[in-house]
Amino acid sequence: MIWLDDVLKRKIRLTDERLKHIEAVHPEMFQQFDKIKDTLAEPDIVVRSISDSHVELFYRYYMFTPVGVKYMCVVVKQGENDFFVITSYFTDTIKRGVILWEKK
Repeated sequence: MIWLDDVLKRKIRLTDERLKHIEAVHPEMFQQFDKIKDTLAEPDIVVRSISDSHVELFYRYYMFTPVGVKYMCVVVKQGENDFFVITSYFTDTIKRGVILWEKK
């Protein structure tokens, strides 16, 4: 298990199981750990999910990814005592939701 820092000065838990899940479900995410870490620490925008108020989506735009120019999305859920990464993937769009933080 790894602890990562987010832009809101919180510790975010990333388990080995979640990292394996991310790489298995999204093969383009293989060896993208540094981008996950950077997206949490220096996102372009953070939004709260419309469907789950305990889920936050961190987005950062990358010019170079295994699938071209994309945003990386790191999905974080608030647990009882901490925050943890659920999944991560590359995407073309930012989902709607309440903006929690935005790069200026």
